Amino acid sequence: MSGRFTVVGIGPGDPELITLKAARIIGQAAVVAYHAGVNKASHARRIAADLIPATAIEEELRYPITTGVTDHPGGYVGAMADFYEDCAVRLSAHLDDGRDVVLLAEGDPLFYGSSMYLHDRFTGVYDTSVVPGVPAFAAATAAISTPLVRQNDVLTVLPGTLPEPELARRLADTDGAIIMKLGRTFPAVRSALAQAGRLDGAWYIERASQAEERWLPVSDVDPASVPYFSLIVVPGDSAADPSAERLRNGAAAVANGSGANGHVTPAELLVVGLGPGPDQWLTPEVSAALAEVDHIIGYGPYVERVPQRAGLTRHATGNTVEVDRARHALDLAKAGEKVAVVSGGDAGVFGMAAAVFEAAEDPTYADVAIRVQPGVSAVQAVAAKAGAPIGADFAVISLSDRLKPWEVVEKRLRAVSEADLVLAIYNPASRSRTEQIATARQVLLEHRAPETVVIVGRDVGRAEESLTLTTLGDLDPATIDMKCLLIIGASSTRVSAAGVWTPRFVQ
Repeated sequence: MSGRFTVVGIGPGDPELITLKAARIIGQAAVVAYHAGVNKASHARRIAADLIPATAIEEELRYPITTGVTDHPGGYVGAMADFYEDCAVRLSAHLDDGRDVVLLAEGDPLFYGSSMYLHDRFTGVYDTSVVPGVPAFAAATAAISTPLVRQNDVLTVLPGTLPEPELARRLADTDGAIIMKLGRTFPAVRSALAQAGRLDGAWYIERASQAEERWLPVSDVDPASVPYFSLIVVPGDSAADPSAERLRNGAAAVANGSGANGHVTPAELLVVGLGPGPDQWLTPEVSAALAEVDHIIGYGPYVERVPQRAGLTRHATGNTVEVDRARHALDLAKAGEKVAVVSGGDAGVFGMAAAVFEAAEDPTYADVAIRVQPGVSAVQAVAAKAGAPIGADFAVISLSDRLKPWEVVEKRLRAVSEADLVLAIYNPASRSRTEQIATARQVLLEHRAPETVVIVGRDVGRAEESLTLTTLGDLDPATIDMKCLLIIGASSTRVSAAGVWTPRFVQ
């Protein structure tokens, strides 16, 4: 009969923080395994040393590399994969002989722990279990005796190895945060905190719960002194002051009509297009505007494309609340805040501009000026990649029937087909709309030859970009999704060695 494999969390460093269950299981173990750093004694073993039975077989799992370089042909990832395979072979030999194996894990085993890689390999093969432990961030928060999150606050745990812009964005979008994996990443992490406006109130804690414990404001830390056993705590109260109003309602008080600088500013709302994706397609006008506003409002993926900086508050929402989103922006602008509503591509092409003007019909917003700044549209991007298919008259239609009946869409498709215009199709399909593109193809074939040129642009401008040239007859609707934009040629559209183009003249 095989032995049992148990991963035991032993807490952040203080042996007194080991749970009673963990202590009992370690004390009964036939085999005790633990990881060790390169040329370092095992920190996990030091924590649990007094609990390991004298009769236990000890297996030290020493990493081949941590932050250095390796000559392994697979690089760091390959070296670590081989290491975990070797560890699995060593421990499985004990399990196969019927000996129970306990793997010590610092903090909590399934929280950024190395033990999970062996647990993954053994689950389903042996009888396995996990004993939770006190995570390092809990000890760190206790060290500074400061509430981490309260009531409706959102806590985000972030690895400091994230790209700096992504780290800054996530820090700005949360209430409380824990940042792990410091060391060499500390300078970039500190910069990200400053960009997110979260440096003030952020605490640095190293070796939490241990005799060498040290904590101080992040702004006072010498980057050269940051060890591996350190993390940063960003209390939720640093984002929203723990006022009596917040303690009662779990939210900050509503803006009182003044801007961030304390005086009323002229009410203006910007609506901007971010282009289809690449930063180089962002216009200088829009880039300058985004650098000056204090609030960004929009659909989540578009908001994420705006770099975080100190003083910027981001408001991301879902994809079906355009008018509510517009009202929120108008309310902030009316209160004197500097606000920009963002859209992908051009805000005026199936974007937020129309929703803002719709919401602004309410007399409440009569004093709010609306300024729209154009962006590169998706149809322009796809057309440019293909050549010049919209070099002559063309039409643009969205196949989404969320805001208009399908009968209207179909009527317009027929009208464009009869007029022999090049047609750009937005929103051709989604997870809940799979039949419209097939129906649209049949409608177009009533008036267009099967040989009609079709361009399918997917994620144009992004890393996953693809451009497919086909015909209306060969177009497979099953290959089309929301990431696609289609350009259906006119009878005059041509395909040459240089690309696809539509003549400006009519023969």
